[in-house]
Amino acid sequence: MIWRFGEHFFDLSSKGIVLGILNVTPDSFSDGGSFGDTEAACAQGLKLLGEGADVLDVGGESTRPGASPVDEAEELRRILPVINALRSKTSAPLSIDTSKASVAAAALAAGADIINDVTALRGDPKMGPLIASRKAGLILMHMQGVPATMQENPSYPNDDVLGAVLKFLSERRATAIGLGVDPASIILDPGIGFGKTAIHNLALLRGIPSLASLGAPLMIGHSRKAFLGSIAQSLNPADRFWPGIAITSLARELGARLFRVHEVQPHREALRMTEAIITS
Repeated sequence: MIWRFGEHFFDLSSKGIVLGILNVTPDSFSDGGSFGDTEAACAQGLKLLGEGADVLDVGGESTRPGASPVDEAEELRRILPVINALRSKTSAPLSIDTSKASVAAAALAAGADIINDVTALRGDPKMGPLIASRKAGLILMHMQGVPATMQENPSYPNDDVLGAVLKFLSERRATAIGLGVDPASIILDPGIGFGKTAIHNLALLRGIPSLASLGAPLMIGHSRKAFLGSIAQSLNPADRFWPGIAITSLARELGARLFRVHEVQPHREALRMTEAIITS
C-alpha cells in the first residue's frame, strides 16, 4: 500500500502517517483566528512538523457546520503567504484544503504538493485535470450537502450511511482516474462529521475495513469533531481529546492509514503504539 505524488513516496503497508491541521481562517470550529497572520501560521506549521507530522494540511476556507463560502481572492490572500513561508523553511509535503481549481493551481505553483478536496472533484470541473497534469496528491472526501446546511438533520436511504459512502468514494475514485489522476496518488476520506450524525459517524468507523478495501489508502479526520463531545457527554471542546486518541488507535487497527489531526504528537504516539502491537 503506497501513496505516491510528485517526488514524494509513502509506504503505508505497515506504518500510517499523520497530517497536521493548519487552519489560516478566522472562523474554523476549534482554532479559528489563532493563526491568522503568516508568521504565526508558519511557526505553528513548523511546530507540528517538529512533533512528527508527515504532512501539513493548510486550509483557507472553513468547512465547519454552518460556514459560508469564501471567495477566491480571499482564500488566496490567506493561504499563499503561508505556503511561501513554509516552503522556504521545509521540504515536507504541503496539502491545501480547497475545492477551487484556481486556488489549487496557485497553491501548487507556490510549492504545495497535495489537494484535499472536500467536494471530491464535484465543486470545480477543472480540478481533476489540473491535479492530473501537475501529478499532485489528491484526497477525495465524502460530504453530504454543503457546510452551511450539512448538519441540518442529515439522513441516508435505508439509514445505510456506510453503503452510501462506499458507493460515493468508489465512484469518485473512478472519476478521478478517468480524468488522468494517478491511482497511486489518491487518498479516500469518509468525511466524519460532514453531513452525518453521531450514529452515522460511528457506523463509518465500524465500517473502516470495508472503506479501506476500495483501492486507495483511507484517511480519518476525526480530530476535535463535535460527536466526540456528545459521546463523552461534555460541551467542553477540551474533552474531545481523549476520545479522539482512542479513535486513532482503533481506526489504525481496523485498516486506516492516514490521520488528519490538530494535536500531532499524541496521535502519532497512539499510532506507533498500535502498530507495534498489530505488526509484531
